[in-house]
Amino acid sequence: MDGQPEVADQAGTEEVPDWSGIPDPIRARLAELAAEALGTLSRVDIPQTLRAVAKFAPAKRARLGAGPLLAALRDNQAFRTAVVEWCREHRPSVLDLNPADAVASGAAAVLVEADTAQLYIELVARRTEDAHLRADRDAAITKADKLAAEAEKLHAELDIAKGAAHQVSTDREAELEKLRKRLREQGVRLKQARDEAAAAAEELQRSRAEFEAETQTLRATRDRERERAELERNRAARAKEDAEIARQSAREARQADEVRLELLVDTLAGAVTGLRRELALGGSGPRPADMVRGATTAHGTVGRVEDPAALDRLLALPSVHMVVDGYNVTKTGYPDLTLSGQRDRLNQQLAALAARTGAEVTVVFDGAGVVAVPQAPPRGVRVLFSDPGVLADDVIRALVTAEPEGRPVVVATSDRAVADSVRRRGAHPVPSAVLIARLGRV
Repeated sequence: MDGQPEVADQAGTEEVPDWSGIPDPIRARLAELAAEALGTLSRVDIPQTLRAVAKFAPAKRARLGAGPLLAALRDNQAFRTAVVEWCREHRPSVLDLNPADAVASGAAAVLVEADTAQLYIELVARRTEDAHLRADRDAAITKADKLAAEAEKLHAELDIAKGAAHQVSTDREAELEKLRKRLREQGVRLKQARDEAAAAAEELQRSRAEFEAETQTLRATRDRERERAELERNRAARAKEDAEIARQSAREARQADEVRLELLVDTLAGAVTGLRRELALGGSGPRPADMVRGATTAHGTVGRVEDPAALDRLLALPSVHMVVDGYNVTKTGYPDLTLSGQRDRLNQQLAALAARTGAEVTVVFDGAGVVAVPQAPPRGVRVLFSDPGVLADDVIRALVTAEPEGRPVVVATSDRAVADSVRRRGAHPVPSAVLIARLGRV
């Protein structure tokens, strides 16, 4: 019969209840028992997962910790046994299987893992489902009664509305006839106004067309004037730029000419001084050896300088200019230093050499990879860095080419291509090793 668990066929058979199918009333009862027992259990009997739940207030423990409590009852045999022992000691009645109270009996059967636990679970689930169905049925009946009462009320209101609508319809018919009469009168007036509006629109269209034509003419004239003014401004700007470029070019050419002229004058002055000194040392007439035929006097040619003494002789020439291939020299003399350290050491040594010899010294480094360019070059040394995309070799060739013919120029480099090209331009190439040896004696 309904309400009694059928245990006849289950006798002597142990069946583990399906915790996932336990209905909510039994789950709530189990959570209450576990929460009540949790407050009195010793710490060793409380699983790690329930340590936080044990700190809850007793009134909130079953509600807030229901999930962890049920999980501990399901998975932790020791905790479930501790709860059963607590019930036997403090509330033995909760473990009695009373068919009249299916929820309490189901919770007790689940706790002690009785054979009838699954039957009680199914019974409570069925009763819970029946209770929900009865509640839904009662709610539906109540709602149907309410809807029937509302329908009766709506029927009454509808009858009243029909009477009012009939009266309104009668009144509206009379009002409509008046409106029709007035509308006919307004139609005549509207036709007259429409004819007048059409005539006014035609006049407006003609006026607008004339205005558009005049506007287009004025706009075209203004555009032509604007283009002419812009053209004049562009011409004036180009003329100004051309004049500025011409003035700048003239200034640069004049400055270059002045520098070349000054260097040429210095070179000529030095040559004249040397010539005078040599004439003073020698006789005024030819020597017997000068009269010998069959041989030609050797003329000075530009060759490679192979020792520091020869370099000293070149640096003693009047107005001499020494151009140094920076990294070519530093990587020959001290390659173990960083590039910055190489530059600083070479510049200091060249400054000392320039101070001692009085020669003009220019050192050229490749600009690629240079992070920070020194703000103040050493005294007596011109430090140049090649621009992006320009090699230091090309800058050295340009420096030699810029010098006036006749001025002595010394180029310190071990790059054969650079040495050959500056030799053709009349400069004296010096190997980097020779310059390093000379700088070592500064």
